[in-house]
Amino acid sequence: MSRVVYQGRSFTMQVEEAHLPNGRTVELDVLRHPGAAAVVPFETDDIVLLIRQYRHCAGGMIWEVPAGKLDGDTPEVCAAKELEEEAGRRPGRLEKLGSVWTTPGFTDEVIHLFAAFDLEKVPARPEDDEIIEVVPTPLERALEMIWSGELRDGKSALALIHAARRLGRLT
Repeated sequence: MSRVVYQGRSFTMQVEEAHLPNGRTVELDVLRHPGAAAVVPFETDDIVLLIRQYRHCAGGMIWEVPAGKLDGDTPEVCAAKELEEEAGRRPGRLEKLGSVWTTPGFTDEVIHLFAAFDLEKVPARPEDDEIIEVVPTPLERALEMIWSGELRDGKSALALIHAARRLGRLT
């Protein structure tokens, strides 16, 4: 049994009755989300495109890779669309890196991670609420930004780590 307590543009908040493995029944707040895709764009073998994006909830500009909500698209279509919109690049090839639960304690959101190669420049099309700067960054520097805490966005950090490992830069 569940009841919707809020229906927004990006998610639904529900209170759900959950039956636990120990036999107990509890009410939980659950944020239902359609999922998302994030993509690490490789300009060259050693250069990725990071974005600095304004995030109100984070209190300012943060480092990320292009990403967005699925909106009914497949994860691959979403990744390619977000790469064009946010970084002004069309992928010649997308490679699936994996997927992650964002915060499974209260949401079912899954983010699908990709790497993009053979990029073609196209006009960027940021949405009205997106303030984005595209920053070509050596992959090694992007990884250092994760370890130092400069890049704190979880989906971006995991996507970069997966991509670096796929390319043999991490073991």
